[in-house]
Amino acid sequence: MTSVSGKIDPVVRRIAAADIAEALGQGLRDFQAAPLYGLAFGALYAAGGIVILLSLTAFGMVYLAYPLAAGFALLGPFVAIGLYEVSRRREAGQPLSIRGIWSTVTSRGEIGWMAFVTLFVFVIWMYQVRLLIALLIGLNASFSSLREFITVVLTTNEGLLFLVIGNAVGAALSLMLFSLTVVSFPLLLDRDVDFVTAMITSVRAVVTSPAPMIGWAAVIVVVLIVSALPYFLGLLVTLPVLGHATWHLYRRIVAPVAG
Repeated sequence: MTSVSGKIDPVVRRIAAADIAEALGQGLRDFQAAPLYGLAFGALYAAGGIVILLSLTAFGMVYLAYPLAAGFALLGPFVAIGLYEVSRRREAGQPLSIRGIWSTVTSRGEIGWMAFVTLFVFVIWMYQVRLLIALLIGLNASFSSLREFITVVLTTNEGLLFLVIGNAVGAALSLMLFSLTVVSFPLLLDRDVDFVTAMITSVRAVVTSPAPMIGWAAVIVVVLIVSALPYFLGLLVTLPVLGHATWHLYRRIVAPVAG
């Protein structure tokens, strides 16, 4: 098979649950070997979440904190690009430096298109939440606190329906974006391929090993959401470990170039 650019498509290999466990172990070792880089990227991700949460509070939209925390996990693969590069450099025996990492990431033009896809899905997620609130709870619904919003959601028929539909739509969007990006970002960083080929390869990886890959998606979402609960501070550690692990999982999924 050839890609849209006329090059040979990457070869996708089947993985098992054991590969995920081993990739997590490798990710933890990468974080321990270069903790400052991991903490820096984790802090960047956490700071972004805090800024958005403070903005919601300032505009009286704190009730969007829960869907924000859930949707924020969608941005993880994009934010973790630098962590993939740290793992790649360690694997290749290359020196680590912020300048070198930044130079490599910015030199991969196709990554910008993948970032656009990621941000676009995140925007859709937040808009559909607001639309469901308007349709099911009230067009002019407003809540003075997150507790008031949770009370309405958990104690009214409209709120429970919002919770069911919102989580179902969110799960569908999350699975779609995960399928498009889980291999895409590492692949674009590692090889000279176009972003369409990268997305197709990523989807093929999920289709080839559906149970392990969906399990990996569940691990990522649960860990990131739980890490975001204490004011996003848990992300300082969990994001780098998951980011490094994603690189090593990519290495197990996509066969190296022959020769």
